[in-house]
Amino acid sequence: MLRDKKRAVYGRPCVKGDYMKILFATSEAAPFIKTGGLADVAGSLPQALAAEGHEVKVILPLYEGVSEDWRAKMTFLKYFNVTLAWRQVYCGIFEVEYQGVTFWFVDNEYYFKRWQLYGHFDDCERFAYFSRAVVETPGQLDWSPDIIHCNDWQTALVPVYLLEEKYRIPQLAGARSVYTIHNIEYQGRYGDQVLQDVIGLDRSYFNEGMLAYHRDVNLMKGAIMASNFVTTVSPTYAQELRTPFYAHGLDGVINQQSGKLEGILNGIDVDLYNPATMSGLAANFNQKTLVKGKAACKAALQQAVGLEENPGIPLIACVSRLVGHKGFSMVTDALHEIMGMDVQMVVLGTGDWQYEEAFRHAQGQYPGRFAAQLTYSAPLSNMIYAGADLFLMPSISEPCGLSQMVAMRFGTIPVVRETGGLRDTVTPYNKFEGTGRGFTFSNINAGDMTWVLREAVDLFRTNEKAWRGLQKEGMSADFSWKNSAQQYLDIYNRILG
Repeated sequence: MLRDKKRAVYGRPCVKGDYMKILFATSEAAPFIKTGGLADVAGSLPQALAAEGHEVKVILPLYEGVSEDWRAKMTFLKYFNVTLAWRQVYCGIFEVEYQGVTFWFVDNEYYFKRWQLYGHFDDCERFAYFSRAVVETPGQLDWSPDIIHCNDWQTALVPVYLLEEKYRIPQLAGARSVYTIHNIEYQGRYGDQVLQDVIGLDRSYFNEGMLAYHRDVNLMKGAIMASNFVTTVSPTYAQELRTPFYAHGLDGVINQQSGKLEGILNGIDVDLYNPATMSGLAANFNQKTLVKGKAACKAALQQAVGLEENPGIPLIACVSRLVGHKGFSMVTDALHEIMGMDVQMVVLGTGDWQYEEAFRHAQGQYPGRFAAQLTYSAPLSNMIYAGADLFLMPSISEPCGLSQMVAMRFGTIPVVRETGGLRDTVTPYNKFEGTGRGFTFSNINAGDMTWVLREAVDLFRTNEKAWRGLQKEGMSADFSWKNSAQQYLDIYNRILG
């Protein structure tokens, strides 16, 4: 191919401005398989990189949950054996093209034909195998990546394996690794007995400290140490990880490696999350038709979840996993005070039993005003983004957060705690200047949360002009991947050049 000829020497890194070959390694990717925000990133960032003229391939496991519709579109490329410690393990590679990006699926039914993606007793072995497959596939398919971009603990072993394999596999000779921390809470920590028997690495990787963490093996630590560059998913989160409160024990490693750490804000798929074109809404709308469109969507949402159809009552929404670090203890502590503001509330999600039970009880206590949708439904989440007035995200920790950006695209005003990507995306409302995109508070305190929530409710009721200004400011904000993709390309060029 003509594009390939831009690399003058086999295995030689590109210089700034050159065409690049990028391999994006991830444990999930939309629209094929998804459990969280990582899938959204893996589905949209590669598209943005490809739109800049680079060759991008995404590699992920072929889970049982990948639909038959997608499987019917795949092409089988090759099978080979992956070396994992003392094992020789089958690996099949399937390929499908989507939105200008090639997706490679790693097939092994023993490891991936399971009803859920994570949470199995042998997850360490499963994703060590996947990481080995990531490293060995370029050589098997005779494709030479310039960048291997890895994500979270499931691909954390790729930069470690690459240290040795790049000298054995010619196609990896010029490859550099980038590692993105999407959530440092999940690090891939296991007993040191996995090192040789499961992971297949020499004891020196533990003795010299690359993988050692309090006598255990820590895969994320290894990736931070071994990769050429480390990114996080927002600038504020990159700074927070330097502190013990947010780093979950890795603050020392983060500070030691801070010279190669940078925070880049995630984007969202602005074509998918577009209120003017999204299907399944009661009405499509833009900034000019905002009032009429939001009213129709709000009425449809109230009807769908069993709330009283009342356009004049503020409707507060939460769409989230119902877990502690999302700040739901503050919500349950202040629930009666919130409902005392004469509002409606809808909660969509599943999680810890105490939050599910509290919201289930609230639905019975406030019939027609509180709706507990203890499930996950993409169509209903879109209805909530489009129909709610306020979107509550009181997270204790939020590396980036996509929901607040989606909500703003739909003219729904966010109320957030100033942490991670929430701080980077939601500028607080200034009533004197009439500026901002939402309402924010800084302390982990239910009283502070209800204070700003009350301010938001009061603005909804008393100042329609200011409210519309906030809605339009959020709708006009640029949350696309274009700027973020360029920042990643700058990092790629920096470590290659």
